[in-house]
Amino acid sequence: MFYDEAKIYVEAGAGGNGAMSFRREKYVPRGGPDGGNGGKGGDVYLVVDPQMNTLLAFRRRRHFRAERGGHGKGKKQYGKQGADLEIAVAPGTIVRDAESGELLADLTQPGQPALVARGGRRGRGNAAFASPSYQAPRLAEKGEPGQVRWLQLELKLLADVGIVGVPNAGKSTLLAAVTAAKPKIADYPFTTLEPNLGMVELDDGRSFVLVDIPGLIEGAHAGAGLGDQFLRHIERTRLLIHLLDGLSNDPLREFESIHRELALFNPTLAEKPRLVALNKIDLPPARAQIDPVREQLRGKGIDLYPISAVSGEGVRVLLYKAADLLDQIPKETPREPVALAHREAREDGSFRIQREPGGYRIRGARAERLVAMTDFRYSESILKLHQELKALGVVKALEEAGIKPGDTVYVGELELEWGERL
Repeated sequence: MFYDEAKIYVEAGAGGNGAMSFRREKYVPRGGPDGGNGGKGGDVYLVVDPQMNTLLAFRRRRHFRAERGGHGKGKKQYGKQGADLEIAVAPGTIVRDAESGELLADLTQPGQPALVARGGRRGRGNAAFASPSYQAPRLAEKGEPGQVRWLQLELKLLADVGIVGVPNAGKSTLLAAVTAAKPKIADYPFTTLEPNLGMVELDDGRSFVLVDIPGLIEGAHAGAGLGDQFLRHIERTRLLIHLLDGLSNDPLREFESIHRELALFNPTLAEKPRLVALNKIDLPPARAQIDPVREQLRGKGIDLYPISAVSGEGVRVLLYKAADLLDQIPKETPREPVALAHREAREDGSFRIQREPGGYRIRGARAERLVAMTDFRYSESILKLHQELKALGVVKALEEAGIKPGDTVYVGELELEWGERL
């Protein structure tokens, strides 16, 4: 089975917690704070592996987590940074945020990385808060949770030339005759159930990648015969070879039908450069159709290339013509990966207050981070949180919304009770 779509869950590592500690050596009077910082959480990357050609690996495993950062310790010992996680994907993989549909990356080059989940910040230990006016801080930060998201992966095969046509037109036979690919071939329709890739190498040293798209039928653009799944694999091709079945009762009607399906799926497909070939001319009924079909196509400004994928007649001419056209068609410039915005850039301090049953919810990246990194074991940490939320305007906004002591405040996954001071 050919897997060209997958949905996966990625979770970056949380930052390590900072330590609250004071020096306790025998001969060090009034030992100061020495709690170390935690380590940053590991990031999650998708990396192109040229040895992969499907998304089959994600059928068996869909959840991926990077390593969290180590916790800080006394004596100003810093926690270890969490190891980054690299997930291999096939060339041609498009990555989107599953919830928003936002394009995150278009991965085409071997080894190309894309950051898809950023690790959490490290929590600071109490030594980091010491200053001449604040010499014995009794607080520490928890590590920031790592970024979590579901990703939608979609594979679009990377090929120079795509072969399209109705079922049983001989596409797989042509691919097998001119490349080392071994597609399944039999004498009945819909033999090909998945795209097949092969490399064509010409005598003059030129080469190109050829993809055989399973037979298209009317309604393919809307999913008939899995057509919508197959059509995406020719979106990246620079040239199409439209293969006509020489034994068909009406090759021109089938030609128009396939052209219409391409246009309905994606108008740019119908505008791609194309070559039209009439296959199976080793058989008398097909050979008899060469002149009538050629005349009809000539009226549309299209040349016809009669071939036999079985005997090889006309195939060399077709392939050299394809190579000549490819020399004239510029390669598509890969889209640059969409870099994840740094949290500092996103956290502009904006927030909103929502009334919920039983309390109020604070929504805002910076406010949520401040609460998540607060270690509520230490009263000075709670005081620091109150001061930071007050500076953001959150406290005033809650009071204006009518909050009263005893009400619940929801921030992220935490529930806080509103008192005289938060």
